[in-house]
Amino acid sequence: MLYVFLLITALSIFFAFRMKKPLMLSVPFAAIIVYFVIQIAMVPLGFFETVRFIFDLR
Repeated sequence: MLYVFLLITALSIFFAFRMKKPLMLSVPFAAIIVYFVIQIAMVPLGFFETVRFIFDLR
């Protein structure tokens, strides 16, 4: 999975410079957020209960 995020980062940097669109640099952050939401959705509890459980861990 690390290689996928590295590939996404490299491609977004390449296209940001090539197309001169700095908004392309936000793609890796969006990919990480989407991955985080998908991983939370895979837990058999409800979404908000899972988020509450994750942030209540100490």
